[in-house]
Amino acid sequence: MQQEESLNVFDQPLIPCAMDPLTGFFRDGCCNTCIEDYGSHTVCVVVNREFLEFSRFRGNDLSTPNPEFGFPGLRPGDHWCLCAARWKEAFDMGMAPKVVLQATHKRALDVIPMDTLKQFASDLN
Repeated sequence: MQQEESLNVFDQPLIPCAMDPLTGFFRDGCCNTCIEDYGSHTVCVVVNREFLEFSRFRGNDLSTPNPEFGFPGLRPGDHWCLCAARWKEAFDMGMAPKVVLQATHKRALDVIPMDTLKQFASDLN
């Protein structure tokens, strides 16, 4: 798999999203992507209880541990590389979690406008 350049939405070096639990398509802690990443796991989010419930009801249970895959389950406050389309779906339904822009891969901009992401930024003053 050929990893795309690690740049965030500001066209600067991508910072890690989360090391515990370890996230990312490559499980490298960053929201890196490649052509094989069909879900575009590029949006670094800070999950909350409402989003975790929303995601579970939409068929993507992120809170239940899955030990056979080394997944401890997410808790409110955890950071996670989320699929851009899933974040956009949550946004459209009023359930979008906060975003860490410096850890969000620029490929997310293929799905979500920058102005929209900025509204949910946890790392802008």
